[in-house]
Amino acid sequence: MTDTQTPEERRELARRTVLAAGGVAVTAVGVGGAFVASAQASDQENACYTLTSELVEGPYYIDADKIRQDVTEDQEGVPLHLRLKVIDAETCRPVRNAAVDIWHCNASGIYSGYEAMGSGGGGGGGPSGPPPSGTPTDTPTGPPPGGGGGHQEPTDDERYLRGTWRTDRHGYVGFRTVFPGWYQGRCVHIHVKVHVDGTWTDAGYEGGHACHTGQLFFDEKSVLASAEVEPYASNTTTRTTLDEDTIYPGNGHAGGLLYLKYDHRHIARGVHAHLTLGVAPDETNDG
Repeated sequence: MTDTQTPEERRELARRTVLAAGGVAVTAVGVGGAFVASAQASDQENACYTLTSELVEGPYYIDADKIRQDVTEDQEGVPLHLRLKVIDAETCRPVRNAAVDIWHCNASGIYSGYEAMGSGGGGGGGPSGPPPSGTPTDTPTGPPPGGGGGHQEPTDDERYLRGTWRTDRHGYVGFRTVFPGWYQGRCVHIHVKVHVDGTWTDAGYEGGHACHTGQLFFDEKSVLASAEVEPYASNTTTRTTLDEDTIYPGNGHAGGLLYLKYDHRHIARGVHAHLTLGVAPDETNDG
């Protein structure tokens, strides 16, 4: 303002100054709102996971007797690098020093320790003995092999494609294995179990309790790609798809569906799989 301005000019200038200030305020609110929205979006991206679905243990579990990350042994198949992160679903904090078990069938549908049970459906030369839930038919009845039913005592000393390892301080654990095959009545899957509150010793992991028992699943595209290469191509067992499976809960990654990365033209070069498991450490879920 100057002394030469008329009262009307001064009032107009004052009004414009207020409006300008108001505009800055509005702009500030707008920017603040943008920051809030961005923070909310970031919070959603980093939100705690829901509890990963608890699923049946199946009849072929053998308690943590192989403390190792590479469980392949002499089994043929597409190399699979599996990385899991275990977090407390309520607090989002990593679960450290947990013992994570994995076990699954080989490319022919056979579980180590249970070779006398066969593949549950004839893959890889056919079963050499009856599966735990009875002789399978084209339409399986009762709990499917490897998915339900009571625990079976091992029939042999083989332990390929089984192992236990501890989570690091960030909750991560990794395994080297092969892409699983399939057998009568089940889609392609890996069993997983998480133990907490135990003690790591020179002999392995002792005590504690299982806070999560679940299964990990593969999308159809990856399974179809693996089925084109050996030794999977020689598995003549009728395959159950992911949608047909009676164990998979159908809820995506919360139900155990793995994130996969591989060359879609050359899956035989290997597959990288990862997933975050949201668990309840204070609960017991032994399947």
